[in-house]
Amino acid sequence: MMATQAKRPKIGDGPAMNPLPDFLGWCNTVGLVLCNKVCVSKEGTVAQYGMLATDDIEVGEVLFTVPRSALLHQDTTAVSVVLENERSSLESPSGWVPLLLALLYEYTSPQSHWRPYLSLWTDFKTLDHPMFWSKEERDTLLRATGIPEAVDTDLANIQREYTDVVLPFIAKHPDLWNPDTHTLDLYTQLVAFVMAYSFQEPQEEEDSDDDDNNKAPNPPMMVPMADMLNHVSNHNANLEFTPDSLKMVCVRRIRRGEEVFNTYGQMANWQLLHMYGFTEPHRGNSNDTADIPVGNFYKVAAQGAQSELDRQLVEEKQVVLRQVMQEKEVFVFGKEGCLTDSELQSALKVLCMSKEDFSEFKDNEGWEEDEDEDVSLAFSNEGLSGLKVSWKWLIHRAAGLTLKSYEEEQDVKSDQELMEDRVAFEALSSRKRNALQVRCGQKSILHRLMELTGS
Repeated sequence: MMATQAKRPKIGDGPAMNPLPDFLGWCNTVGLVLCNKVCVSKEGTVAQYGMLATDDIEVGEVLFTVPRSALLHQDTTAVSVVLENERSSLESPSGWVPLLLALLYEYTSPQSHWRPYLSLWTDFKTLDHPMFWSKEERDTLLRATGIPEAVDTDLANIQREYTDVVLPFIAKHPDLWNPDTHTLDLYTQLVAFVMAYSFQEPQEEEDSDDDDNNKAPNPPMMVPMADMLNHVSNHNANLEFTPDSLKMVCVRRIRRGEEVFNTYGQMANWQLLHMYGFTEPHRGNSNDTADIPVGNFYKVAAQGAQSELDRQLVEEKQVVLRQVMQEKEVFVFGKEGCLTDSELQSALKVLCMSKEDFSEFKDNEGWEEDEDEDVSLAFSNEGLSGLKVSWKWLIHRAAGLTLKSYEEEQDVKSDQELMEDRVAFEALSSRKRNALQVRCGQKSILHRLMELTGS
């Protein structure tokens, strides 16, 4: 039953249209080979399209093979020459502009080679990413989850990219693009499409570490058929990249009638909702996380100051820690403990230093690392109880302060009660159900953290 919630929404094709046969016919023409043990179906899958096993499948068996010529990206689109010739003018922080321009052209061109593939999507807004929710819905349902701020940043970046990069390019090529057709609204929808359905090829591992570490990631690309598979953490298939093709390979035995699931990586529910428009049941998502803002530790430390001199010392420590922490704004906690343990340890050390130790710390510009210290164990759920009392107090209070930042009318228990009331839960809109999964997962991690640091 857990997998029934772990579904990235597919676009409905309506009662009068079924684009699937055309897509499968197109797959045959482009050399996309589907093995005889699977089928694409809307029946028996978690929702809309998915892939089912029609026979038992063993580990290592190839489910389908996609030739590289069938991938849709900036080098395979009909407008690839134009994009290549003016590549320097299409640079942007996202690195997605060439693919998005290709999609703008191919999605709206009646003669597009990719039409049978792209016709599977009739309205990208039904992906239901939070970027398509009203701001009021985001700020209310997803308060304190980190998603509203991420979406606001996304929308501002999308508008800037469209205005500064895409529109000037479109204006130079009126024979291929039209601002009346290729609007900011369509561009935003296609960004959601790329977020939810694209793949990025991993960088090749080479010996020269220094140069390759600074290498830009490969640009995203659309992989027909692979993007029809749904996600669960406990997946049974994985996409492999070869020089000539991409192959979906079975990694865990799949019995006849079971659905084939890919994975999008180790994703917390807030990331799944932000990037893909769905969530997993929070108890079944072993990768779920909750953030505690670094600022909450500063606030708690200041509240614990006994005098004006103590408060001034906390402020001095904040200044130093901001330099040490650099861009770090949150500490991340997973179901088994802190995932940013080294950074948290540094903050706790400084915030709990005496005035004399802090002066020495500044004079020495840091401290010597204790090589025998197992930081990951110390900040795991098993190790938290063994931390210094002052450290546990700070973590406990910061977690509590973070919990209070969620909507005031609901606490962990009431959210959990709603989750466990099947009738009430099913009566909620999909947006409210997804938001509840995110909130409940994050709040339960914080609640557990408070229990482990409460003594």
